[in-house]
Amino acid sequence: MPDKPESELSVRYYFVDEADDASLFNRHGKLILGNEGCSTYFVLGLLDIADPESLGRELTELRTHLLADPYFKGVPSIQLDAKKTALAFHAKDDVPEVRREVYSLLMRHELKFFALVRDKRRIAELVLEHNRQQPRYRYHPNQLYDRCVSQLFNERLHKDDGYTIQFAKRGKKDRTASLQKALEEARNNWRRIWGISSNAPIEILPTTP
Repeated sequence: MPDKPESELSVRYYFVDEADDASLFNRHGKLILGNEGCSTYFVLGLLDIADPESLGRELTELRTHLLADPYFKGVPSIQLDAKKTALAFHAKDDVPEVRREVYSLLMRHELKFFALVRDKRRIAELVLEHNRQQPRYRYHPNQLYDRCVSQLFNERLHKDDGYTIQFAKRGKKDRTASLQKALEEARNNWRRIWGISSNAPIEILPTTP
């Protein structure tokens, strides 16, 4: 950290998750875009939370309050054994009344959301073209994911004294080193374009989606 009093340090908290995944082919090398379970777009989203500790505490308090509310007694997704709303809020699982409560809470906090959307059909075209030139090349979903990480963080790693970035886990393999490399690439791109550099520490935390 820079030589500043702790009270003056600015630490940015980012949370990263994706919609769909970066898969293009099945294990036999056949293109699967548009098939059931595989969309034609990949979205990587980033949430910038000014005070995640406070937000987390309030979400826990809200969940406790809703679980004790007799109005929701018979709602299946609220039940403990359903392992849905009782464990974590999720718009896909929560009933409209719960989503409204969560939305109202979020509106009281300082949040910023950014997303990068890639058309997987275009990515597939580029991969197939590359394969024609280099037949031994094999695409891996992590390549698209890491490229998107670099692009998404291109303008977001040079203003603060430190960064804590939580990435939703993808599989069992530890990808901390690869993510660190993608983030450093984002910094290098920014430095090459604008001449602005930063050595602020980056803490990467894999978390449950």
